[in-house]
This record gives sequence, C-alpha cells and structure tokens, in this order.
Amino acid sequence: MNNDSPRFQLNRAVIILRYKQPYIDWVKTAGPSPIEISLEDANDDSEAFLVPDYESSVDPIDGTEDAIQWVEKRWRVFFEYVLGSWMLDESEWPKNLTLKMFREWFDVEYKSMVWDMGKEPFVIEEWTDDELDEVDLPDSGSVLH
Repeated sequence: MNNDSPRFQLNRAVIILRYKQPYIDWVKTAGPSPIEISLEDANDDSEAFLVPDYESSVDPIDGTEDAIQWVEKRWRVFFEYVLGSWMLDESEWPKNLTLKMFREWFDVEYKSMVWDMGKEPFVIEEWTDDELDEVDLPDSGSVLH
C-alpha cells in the first residue's frame, strides 16, 4: 500500500450545502455594500459538514434519503449557520425562515464515504459560541485517534 493511500474510513458522512440562485440573490444585496458573485463562484467552496453515516448496505439511495431527512429535521441550524457566516447582523437576514425556503435556497449533497488521508491525529478546535454548550463535544484541544 502506498503511504499516500487512504488510511482510515471515518464513521461519518459529508453533507455539502450547494447554494441556489435565491441565496446568491440575497448575498448580492445583503449588508451595506452590494457585491457581485456568481452561483458558480459561490459553489466553488461550499459549506461541508460531517454528519452521521446513513449508508445502507442494501441500497445507497436509502442512505441519501435518510441523510437529507436528518438535515431537514435540523434545517434551521444549517440555514442560520450559513446566513450568519455571511451576515452577522440577524436583522439583515430574511424574515420568516422556513423549510420550504431552505429547500429553495440550498441543495443538499450527500457523500457516504469519508476517508482520512492525513497522518496526524484529529484535533478538535475550541468553540466559544454559547449555542455549542448544549452539544456534547469532547474537551477542546482533544485529540481523536
């Protein structure tokens, strides 16, 4: 085996949020100074999240559907995270966020195979956001083996 070969498969999957035109239209006008960005440019480096693995040994399509359902149960968390990564001032966000709006603004792409290509152990960085107090994460700076 080549030393650069994938070494470990993680027990996680990846969700990638792909922006749709309504999100780009909002980004172009949000905030004090308008910007020009294309849908293609915005999706060059989309948001990606490690999530539970929903791969089905019988039918990989089932894993995708389960993962999308998992995301849609948490649609507000994802929506607010992406909006907040662009605009911290929540008063500038669209009003009345809904699951329907989430579906209109984002496509959810699911990747069931996540391979670790690195040789160094995982390090979990510290987050100070009060909302993360409710999440059961290992201590900051913890190394995962």
